[in-house]
Amino acid sequence: MEINDGARGDAQQSPAHALQATDEPGNFWDRRYAEMASLWSGQPNGTLVQEVTEVKPGRVLDVGCGEGADALWLAEKGWNVTALDVSRVALARAAREAGTRGLRVTWLHSGLVEAALPDGSFDLVSAQYPALLRTPENLAERALLDAVAPGGLLLAVHHPLPTADVARARGIDLAEYVGLAEIRALLDGNWRIEVDEVRPRHVAAGAGAHHTEDVVLKARRLR
Repeated sequence: MEINDGARGDAQQSPAHALQATDEPGNFWDRRYAEMASLWSGQPNGTLVQEVTEVKPGRVLDVGCGEGADALWLAEKGWNVTALDVSRVALARAAREAGTRGLRVTWLHSGLVEAALPDGSFDLVSAQYPALLRTPENLAERALLDAVAPGGLLLAVHHPLPTADVARARGIDLAEYVGLAEIRALLDGNWRIEVDEVRPRHVAAGAGAHHTEDVVLKARRLR
């Protein structure tokens, strides 16, 4: 099992479990994963499967990979997978499962921005429910877009945002997190939006099973 180290930074978490100001993303998620044997369903995200099954495999970046279900599914389909997350506990579980299945994945212990990946490195960038922190410079959004190679795809999926009142009641400041609107706003003439919609979500197990809809943004980089 090999996990490459990177700097820890932007939180790959659901806003419903927002960090305290004094907490650190990797520590927060390590504690949460350590509370149970598995946090998520163990199955690849349905929108990823639906949108990518017919895509020719190439190089893929899985942003906020967690326990690795998406990354492992992609590897089984022939993709060259780089998967990053801020949690060592999650990455260790993912790497063990990859070893059990005989799959090869590059596991990167890092936040997205801090990973400083080369521009245009991936034919697919998959961001399934990541909670990326907003900055005045749009660093996280630009890191997602810059990672996509010309001709490649960005697939970003979120849960529908709660209302401002509900978010405040949960101690969440929605303005702190990157949403699909912020990503969409940066898609200029170099991009073609192929999917921009809300669709039903059906998940029977895992921490996200209570969510019933996905907000999906799929865009192709033209040049």
